[in-house]
Amino acid sequence: MTNLAPIIQQYKADTQSVYNTWFVDNDQRLKAFRTIRRGVLQVIEDIKQKQFPNDLKGSSLEFVLNCIAEQKQVFVGVAHPFYWKPKLRIPDIYENQNNKLAFGQFLENCINAKTEEQLVKEIVKLDSLKIKGLGPAVASILYYLHPTLLPPFNTAIVNGFNTLFNDKKKLGSWSEYLKIRETLIQTNNQLKQQLSNDLGAIAGLCFEIGTQKMLIGNDEYMSLEERQKFEKNIEKRQKEIVEEKQEESLHTEMQYHLLKIGNALGYDVTPASNDKSKAYNGNSFSFIALPQFPQIDTDKDTQTTIKLIDVLWFQKGTNNVIGAFEVEKSTSIYSGILRLTDLHFSIANGDEAFYIIIPNSREKDVQLQLSRPSIKNAGINIKYILFSELRLHCNAICKFGTNHFDMEKISKSI
Repeated sequence: MTNLAPIIQQYKADTQSVYNTWFVDNDQRLKAFRTIRRGVLQVIEDIKQKQFPNDLKGSSLEFVLNCIAEQKQVFVGVAHPFYWKPKLRIPDIYENQNNKLAFGQFLENCINAKTEEQLVKEIVKLDSLKIKGLGPAVASILYYLHPTLLPPFNTAIVNGFNTLFNDKKKLGSWSEYLKIRETLIQTNNQLKQQLSNDLGAIAGLCFEIGTQKMLIGNDEYMSLEERQKFEKNIEKRQKEIVEEKQEESLHTEMQYHLLKIGNALGYDVTPASNDKSKAYNGNSFSFIALPQFPQIDTDKDTQTTIKLIDVLWFQKGTNNVIGAFEVEKSTSIYSGILRLTDLHFSIANGDEAFYIIIPNSREKDVQLQLSRPSIKNAGINIKYILFSELRLHCNAICKFGTNHFDMEKISKSI
């Protein structure tokens, strides 16, 4: 297919396409890059220290894949190729120690790579080892390390690629992946003004076409079965979009309650750096929040992570953090805990309070994550507050509260 301009225009114009619901209008996607990078570093360290288990379950790799899977639409099923299948002995990175080490070294070399050539060299090297069951599904991890150089990879993306470029590339082959990558990069370079340097945009286009959520060409020749499948996919996507919007509305509501309380208690408050343009019930966050984020004495990467914490309270006129809150809906509670942990080790003044704000239905999840030895041994006291409690007591705390310790009255701990 030669003329992609109208196809891309259709892709971007569809408010329910992954371009609009995942790529350009999803704060969690941006937060995921830092979290997944940290998770990959933990996988590498676990392999180095011989602490990586003989199964995916409970491993640092499972955490990475869960963070990716939370991106939903494009990455549904991302963990499936990594599930340990004992009868087939695949993927052979759990029981085979040499393969495990090779996988760890591959991830380390990729995360440290600075050029396209280095990345391709590492992929070719891994492919030459012929590790059973370890195919280009790994590319979905690599995408979050180098989004401008490596596209994500799954069945839907391959199907869409083949339709879009009239090709017959196969799933499960690193050499086929590299050919797909080359074509996508060349096409993307020609259409940068319409898409993005980030290859997630063009991969999302392939995904839309591969799942038949987007039709190209004349759809009059679809069979009845194909038409029914297409309409079913559309209904499913619409339902997902509605659910995601409802979740986002809840997230915004909880952020507003926290900003409102902090402001009423006399603190300087700010939402996550990419949430300042939000509003709840006509109340703009920017009218409550600090105009600029206070300078915290820490490295640039850590400060970037801290700025993504959903709500922060500071002592008036200072950079002294007094309260930090992460609102977690359907996303990884652990990733929010990691951001609070980063903050804890950056400030460590002993006066601050850390909270995870969660739906009532996720209470068991947060208890499980806060029980992790790595969190319990870190010396950070993270409590949690249920959505229902925050909503119910917001106005009372604003009216009768005196300081951040009042939040403890509606919080729980393990």
